Amino acid sequence: MNLVIALLSTRQFLTAERIRDSVAGYEESASDEAFSRMFERDKNELRDLGIPLEIGPISRYSGAEGYRINRDAYELPDIDLTSAESAAVAVAVQLWESPELAAAAEGGLLKLRAAGIHLEPDAGVASVPAVPARTRGSEPVLGKLLAAIDAGRAVKFLHRQSHGEPIERDVQPWGVVTHHGRWYLAGYDNARNAPRVFRISRIGEAITEYGPANTVHKPEAVDLRALVAEVTGQAPITGSATVWVADGRGQEIRRLGATMEERELGGRKGSIVEVPIRSRDWLARLITGLGADALVLAPEELRENVIARLKSVLERTEVSA
Repeated sequence: MNLVIALLSTRQFLTAERIRDSVAGYEESASDEAFSRMFERDKNELRDLGIPLEIGPISRYSGAEGYRINRDAYELPDIDLTSAESAAVAVAVQLWESPELAAAAEGGLLKLRAAGIHLEPDAGVASVPAVPARTRGSEPVLGKLLAAIDAGRAVKFLHRQSHGEPIERDVQPWGVVTHHGRWYLAGYDNARNAPRVFRISRIGEAITEYGPANTVHKPEAVDLRALVAEVTGQAPITGSATVWVADGRGQEIRRLGATMEERELGGRKGSIVEVPIRSRDWLARLITGLGADALVLAPEELRENVIARLKSVLERTEVSA
């Protein structure tokens, strides 16, 4: 890379001696013979990569030869991007600007610029409805998960619940998905023997890869975005639930549904809300998190699901006590 930068930075031909003196890495050569071998190896590698290395006289009055890279032949022709594609590049730049992922971002931008793409940080962003997902504070976790996915290895990590202590998860990571401004890890939970989705902001930084490489792969039939949408309650509506919510509580339930009437239960004032069901599992977890501030009136299977979850929480609390 140092040699390419040096030979691109000048229109003149540089002699081998000047290259040895000015290009980082060559000064460590123990002898002229060692430098010659290193230089020949590097020249061959550049040619193998298709980089147009030229040889010519260093001046019209000297017979000494030098080297340079023809910039016109080296640079690729202009590549046209649509406004949406330009915006996607700009969004990616903003997303990957964190210190943990800066090296990857810099390398990617270098390749884009080498391809002749002019990147404007704000160009076309307003025309794209999507916005960068929130990652502040989650960059180390995201980087480790992406590395594990790329390596095809399973991971273990602590996952914070909406209530209770963090739980260790053993997951075969399939991919990372952004949904409504949040990052999610989708994969196969080995303990639960089922696909699961985890919000990355709730995953602890102590992530451990284990097992042989290239053994974890996403099944062909699995749609990660559909999986995340189902778990987060954004799947198609399959029915409705009637839920009582105490006054001043359960704002997300109220936002999702429509208030049918005001009703007092157990001496507490509240509202009856009709909530669309997209994912029974997701809705049951949401209601369970409200504890005594919410009560499922219908359907019966959702009510039983929430009761079972509450009993499980109570049992775990009694054991820990």
